[in-house]
Amino acid sequence: MVNASQVSHFYLGAYLDVGPLRWLYFLLILSVYALILMSNVLLITIICTHRALHEPMYVFLSSLLVNELWGSTGLFPFLLVQVLRDVHTISYTFCFLQIFCVYIYASAEMFTLSTMAYDRYLSICCPLQYKTRMSTCKVSALVAAAWAYPLVSIVTVQILAASLRLCGSAIPTVYCNNFYIVKLACGQTVVQNVFGLANLFVTVFFPLSVILFSYARILRVCFGGAKVARQKALSTCTPHIASVINLCFGMFFEIVQSRFDMTNVPKLIRILLSVYFLALQPLLNPVMYGLKLTKVRVLCTNMLRPRGRDKLCARACFTSKGV
Repeated sequence: MVNASQVSHFYLGAYLDVGPLRWLYFLLILSVYALILMSNVLLITIICTHRALHEPMYVFLSSLLVNELWGSTGLFPFLLVQVLRDVHTISYTFCFLQIFCVYIYASAEMFTLSTMAYDRYLSICCPLQYKTRMSTCKVSALVAAAWAYPLVSIVTVQILAASLRLCGSAIPTVYCNNFYIVKLACGQTVVQNVFGLANLFVTVFFPLSVILFSYARILRVCFGGAKVARQKALSTCTPHIASVINLCFGMFFEIVQSRFDMTNVPKLIRILLSVYFLALQPLLNPVMYGLKLTKVRVLCTNMLRPRGRDKLCARACFTSKGV
């Protein structure tokens, strides 16, 4: 029997023996991480530096993009080091630090997407009351809540996991997972399992219910209104819907993979599915929002065009009727 305090390292058993392809995988992962950093930082900079985007919708979007940077940084630097190593281990302390980053990312992503859905619901269904119901104080409170609950819940999850006595140190994944640490425990884990399931319910099903309610009302209003208004509303909501579906798809595979026997699935497929929501979500969100939201798209074009066209692009952005 091994006490948690005596476990200095965990062994990550899901890595492939890439051999001579090590550097190719390293460059591929590095390229993806660089694209994530550049695209998310670009959109955050545009939102912060242009007054036309100082609206609730873009405040929530910038919070989402900051979270993408947080989550991907919790995975990719570590992944790059592991690809180059022959022994895939992680220290006890760093393992819990990675769990902290990854779990906060997943939880904050769901809560931020739910606040964005609520914002779209007020904007489309209650346009005359939107400015009063989505005040600066309320926007600040929603952003703070989207980060505060994940922080408190994940710290509690980690305190409960750190108190366990461990009977092993092998984790069958490419990054640390709190569920597998609990499975390594020697004694009873009822408290950890109950709290983990309750936290999973609050983190996934509560935000998802807000999103479904918001879009049920939005679709009801859209299909009962004029064609132009319907097209504009659906165009505004398209990147958000795609982001929600993509995140739920990735989290579903992660939950299924950690709870059920997946040994019959090829290891490479399991690896790709386990990093799906940590890699594809931060990569696609800036592209989807940058292309579909008119103001963001025009400002991005403005920054990339020659100086001689700056005034024309800025004027097009500020007089644009699109969102």
